[in-house]
Amino acid sequence: MGKPHILIAGGGIGGMAAALALLRKGFDVDIYEQAEQFREVGAGIQISPNGNRALHALGVFETLQALSTKAEGKEIRLWNTGQTWKLFDLGKEAIDRYGFPYLTVFRPDLLQVLADAVAKLKPDALHLNTHVVGCTQTGGKVTLAFDNGGTATGDALIGADGVHSKIRNILHGESKARFTGMMAWRGVIPMEALPEHMTRRVATNWVGPGAHVVCYPLRGGKLMNFVATVERIGWQNDSWSTQGSIEECKGDFVGWHADIQTMIAKAPSLFKWALMGWPPMENWTVGNATLLGDACHSTLPFLAQGAVMALEDAVILGRAFETHGSDIGETLRRYEAARIDVTRQKVLGATANTERFHNPLLATVAGAQAYVDREWSREAIIHRYEWIFTYDVNTVTV
Repeated sequence: MGKPHILIAGGGIGGMAAALALLRKGFDVDIYEQAEQFREVGAGIQISPNGNRALHALGVFETLQALSTKAEGKEIRLWNTGQTWKLFDLGKEAIDRYGFPYLTVFRPDLLQVLADAVAKLKPDALHLNTHVVGCTQTGGKVTLAFDNGGTATGDALIGADGVHSKIRNILHGESKARFTGMMAWRGVIPMEALPEHMTRRVATNWVGPGAHVVCYPLRGGKLMNFVATVERIGWQNDSWSTQGSIEECKGDFVGWHADIQTMIAKAPSLFKWALMGWPPMENWTVGNATLLGDACHSTLPFLAQGAVMALEDAVILGRAFETHGSDIGETLRRYEAARIDVTRQKVLGATANTERFHNPLLATVAGAQAYVDREWSREAIIHRYEWIFTYDVNTVTV
């Protein structure tokens, strides 16, 4: 029996990373993506040392690093006064401690690097404009059905089709995401439009009662990523392409520091989306089909691990196929067993950070000082992040 042919539903970061991991192990892969054009939303993501360890295992770390920004540090700032607390060094200390740096990355760059690596191994792996409407399993095969009447059959299926996963609904029953009570604003600002004091290569988390703002440099410091999350009810559109106005965004951050007002005013465009989610799943795999990335462990973006989890999933999946590939069911069970607990812990950790970023004690300088001293002390930071940054996709048992 030859190596299995694996279908991947979804050509985003998770799907491309999975395809690359599998192709590098010698497996045949086809990726089915519903979009008519290959593209990623223009926004930033943070790749922590464990994520860069996964990218290195995929053979693309150095290529992406050349397109990214090596953040020098991470800090907390108070919403109204701008008081600053240094958290940890993200450059030399991260490399010395974890073996890899902490990078801030433009999402389209990450997707393109992964796609280019896939194309080198199999130029015709990606199939665009293929909308999955059904999935069946019979005789050890998995068949996808598309809205144009076409089908594709393989030995295994990986559902990497995002937070609104069609594959998840087919495998586990229809479900709808729950509104978290928060919405987020995002924008990418030319660094040259900002005052010099705002162009430092640091990742900053502005925290305040009921809202927080994350900003960090991208593309070697040419861009500033801006994501502002606010507690709000009554607006539940979770599309990433809904455009908002500067005036509306400013209305959500009245009284916040002048630097926040400047970023809002200088953003060429601002998009808003409702933060939706599911509780962690009890299992992902059904027969010869499983899930990956946001399709099985969607998370609030408050631990900077969403994309990283998908990258780690991909590497572990590739290792599982390499070790157990002759038995698809066992392969997928091993992959799920290696990932389900650690991803659950990250999802719950991101949810727990909501209270840390939005705590009512942050309303006053005195309350904020005591709260930050307790929640963001070096000991507290190491307790929350050390297990994440030291996670090694190369040594986890599969």
